[in-house]
Amino acid sequence: MSERDCNIDIKNKEESRVLIILLGINAIMFIIEITLGIISESTALIADSLDMLADATVYGIGLYAVGKHVLVKVKASHISGVFQILLGLAVLIDVIRRVIFGSEPESLLMICVGVAALIANTICLRLITKHKEGGVHMRASWVFSKNDVIANIGIILGGVLVHLLDSRFPDLIIGLAISIIVIRGGIHIVKDSMNEKQIQLSKAPNK
Repeated sequence: MSERDCNIDIKNKEESRVLIILLGINAIMFIIEITLGIISESTALIADSLDMLADATVYGIGLYAVGKHVLVKVKASHISGVFQILLGLAVLIDVIRRVIFGSEPESLLMICVGVAALIANTICLRLITKHKEGGVHMRASWVFSKNDVIANIGIILGGVLVHLLDSRFPDLIIGLAISIIVIRGGIHIVKDSMNEKQIQLSKAPNK
């Protein structure tokens, strides 16, 4: 094995290890957040739990793409972006439903779960940051982790405002904001994957 092949193998193993950790963290946090989100009637927590589910799926797809041809990575990234958009739309629908039918979010649960999720996603972001300039599948993972940290800060702020104002609307607003962040992140990844595909196709030898 050449030195170049050895370096590539090491890089692939590093990417796989990081993605496995991220997948595990997000899968566990999804179960915790969706459960407590339903119990607390918090749109923001349910929204973030679905974002966790989307991220876990993204990391799983990214893990599949590690070590494969760049066009396989591009396709994996594109699928991840589309899935992220669909989850964001599902969150948006839930926000609209709760605006119409009402909800009574528990502020203390929102804050506690938001803090736990922020810690988990900060760890994820630190792990993935060193790979943010890597392949398109790793860039997608970094975007999702960054968005998660922003969303978690929003949940904590929303919980504080729900408590201080004794109103459900901060929770709904944060839920709406998370859905927009998720959708925008998905669109960014889809565009990035399409641009990467064009670059790779332009490099291919003409037949």
